Amino acid sequence: MNDEKKYESLELKECSELEKLEIHLLLEGVYRHYGLDFRNYAFTSIRRRIWYRMKAEKIETVTSLLDRLLHDRKLMEKLYYDFSINVTEMFRDPSFFRTLRTTVLPALKKLSKIRIWHAGCSTGEEPFSMAILLKEEGLLEKTYIYATDMNDQVLEKAKLGKFPLKKMKSYTSNYVQSGGLNDFSEYYTVSNEHAVFSKELSKNIFFAQHNLVTDGSFNEFHIIICRNVLIYFDKQLQSRVHQLFFNSLTTDGYLGLGNREGISFTGQEKNYKIINEKEKIYQKI
Repeated sequence: MNDEKKYESLELKECSELEKLEIHLLLEGVYRHYGLDFRNYAFTSIRRRIWYRMKAEKIETVTSLLDRLLHDRKLMEKLYYDFSINVTEMFRDPSFFRTLRTTVLPALKKLSKIRIWHAGCSTGEEPFSMAILLKEEGLLEKTYIYATDMNDQVLEKAKLGKFPLKKMKSYTSNYVQSGGLNDFSEYYTVSNEHAVFSKELSKNIFFAQHNLVTDGSFNEFHIIICRNVLIYFDKQLQSRVHQLFFNSLTTDGYLGLGNREGISFTGQEKNYKIINEKEKIYQKI
């Protein structure tokens, strides 16, 4: 059996009690040595990412990976990146952004200042989508967008506002479906196979490192958007993060989640009213 097939078969095997113990010890070791806490991430997701790194490094056991991690900070940086969730696109789930445009933003127009938090912003496609939406609704000038992620590598990419040109066709389609008012290409220029988005969009976007697992509230927001991040956390951590979001929202503030997420069973159901159940948009009461 070649190495590729060997690692695939190992990864697909049912997780044994010994492997569960190894993974528990690895996560505990990473926390104690590096201060990075992944102990309450969803087990199947974290296991998949551990095996991905083992395969890439040709390491055969989780314990061997832990031994390497404790003595090799560069390897830890690779695993840290593996553990980060970096799946995103502009105007992802266009109907979500259409609902923001038609239902949420009109309710905020009377405010003198608007504060929005994109938690787990990854490489920045979502905050830039929001900036375009705000510009078209005449709200960008008075809005502060705080875009955070635990991974400083992806934040550096996000700050550039530069995305692969080959993705613009699908992003344009998303934009049109979201109710976009202009020609999408008006918002970027082309440079070396990349679309570079206008500095006008990013001037009120503030990128910063923030870890939902360990960090607390840092402002009071009118909108918090955290989509398709909480599905990677276990129930205990989800409840903690939901409490953080509740504490960080203004009265009547809005919470937007991913289409596989919600507030049921978080202990927060009574604190929100449903604005749009399909789009997972809620309002603090």
